[in-house]
Amino acid sequence: MYKVIIKPIIDFIIALLGLLLLSPLILLITFFLFIANDGKPFFFQLRPGKNGKIFKIVKFKTMNDKSDRTGLLLPDSDRLTKIGSFVRKTSLDELPQLFNVLRGDMSLIGPRPLLTQYMHLYNDFQNRRHEVKPGITGWAQVNGRNAISWDKKFEFDVWYVEHVSLILDLKILFKTVLKVIKSDGINAVDSATIEPFDGE
Repeated sequence: MYKVIIKPIIDFIIALLGLLLLSPLILLITFFLFIANDGKPFFFQLRPGKNGKIFKIVKFKTMNDKSDRTGLLLPDSDRLTKIGSFVRKTSLDELPQLFNVLRGDMSLIGPRPLLTQYMHLYNDFQNRRHEVKPGITGWAQVNGRNAISWDKKFEFDVWYVEHVSLILDLKILFKTVLKVIKSDGINAVDSATIEPFDGE
């Protein structure tokens, strides 16, 4: 009952209220990132959702598109702008995903949607993360986020799939607030983002 009916209704209501209440902040961040990223405040990317259905995720763009002499993008840590660093540290880069929740592509809470190029690398256990809608935050995020290994991330994701409940979602929401305040686990060790998943 909760996972099929109540959770989607809660997602829609909170996403709508969140967008209305936070619209001044969203517009302000959009303005500063528009300047910092040469007119590109948003980042769009295809991601797999529930049952592997592909959708377009939207986030605030925290890194610029600077490249080296050969045309290859510079390392993530070199492209992270000052305003982008602040937005990422405070997790404000996730706010535009409220639009994805409103559209029904995502849930407020669930496994984070990963890159589409990883899909063929998943084993049966790892692929179970797609049995529910991906979320803005999730069990893996409140247990280490980018600072944990891929194995632990998948373990946490599948555990969530098997234990979805209102109590668990409230717990994750509460722990997410604490994580944002402390800025825990945002970056992987010695990197601005987590290392790519290679199936191992």
